[in-house]
Amino acid sequence: MLVTDMRPISMVEGEGFKALIKTLHPGYVLPSRWVNCFNACYVVFEICFECKTADAWTSVATKAYLGITCHYIGDNWEMESVCLTTLPLQDRHTASNIADWLEEVVAKYEIPVTRVAAIVHDNGANIVGAARLLEEKHGWMSVRRTGHTLQLAVNTAIKAHQSTERALGAARSLVEHFHKSELARTKLKAKQLQMNTPQKKLIQDVATRWNSTYYMVESLLQQRWPVTATLLDSSITPKGKRYLDLKPDQWSLLEELLKTLKRFEVATVFMSGQNYVTISAVPTLARGLLKATQNASFESPPMKAFQATMTEQLKKRWDRETSFTDTAPNAVIMSAALDPRFKKL
Repeated sequence: MLVTDMRPISMVEGEGFKALIKTLHPGYVLPSRWVNCFNACYVVFEICFECKTADAWTSVATKAYLGITCHYIGDNWEMESVCLTTLPLQDRHTASNIADWLEEVVAKYEIPVTRVAAIVHDNGANIVGAARLLEEKHGWMSVRRTGHTLQLAVNTAIKAHQSTERALGAARSLVEHFHKSELARTKLKAKQLQMNTPQKKLIQDVATRWNSTYYMVESLLQQRWPVTATLLDSSITPKGKRYLDLKPDQWSLLEELLKTLKRFEVATVFMSGQNYVTISAVPTLARGLLKATQNASFESPPMKAFQATMTEQLKKRWDRETSFTDTAPNAVIMSAALDPRFKKL
């Protein structure tokens, strides 16, 4: 369970975990964290090169943590992952401090610095700075998470025109109405049955996941007519709430936006995989997205603005990975060159 869910090894000493094991198997004696530590380190020492993932995040209780995961190729030539630690962050999250914390974890597990090949991280200025410091000091290559880079690019392009932002804002308000009203949800199910449409819930997007916006728009467009019929029912929706229904031009804009975002959603899902190599696909993926965006034909001003901004974002954020002119060591280019799938790259 610890390995599958990537939980810290110290979890075996928690009272709740002990109570769970005692309930499942009263006579079982739990091994100490140090026994588990030895087993984990044994696996780590058997590999030649490792890649560290560093991810800073905040819990629901607004406490900050730094999660560090070790990725490597096991004896059976399959990708493996070991969660080394989840550190509560008490000090300032500066680049220097983050670099020190990463070094402390590597030292704690007695991992030779020469075995660390790269650090995978998001685009936050502090974590980027920490990766740069460690690259200069130890030669650990800095690799930015493609999914997070796509997140920033898509969000910037969506905000390029006010009409797109207003349409998405109206969609959020509409979905929120159905999430808050049990009566509206019940009536929506009845309308779905009446109109012979799939009984699916409307999806609310999350700010930190751009593709959740894609899924929100997709679910709303699939349920457009049952949603509209529910809003027009005076016995369910007060007159003052009927403004929630989107205008015809907003529905049309969301349809056009959904078709355009589909390729980015596919790319995000592919790059989020944990059981296969994705880094070598970045140059081909970035070039493919750029070419598809440039060749797309749009008529509405909001989508033309999206196209121009997305083209600029793709060129800006993946210049090193697609130009092949940088002489500095680049983990993405090196991986693509070694991957036989992209030998004609």
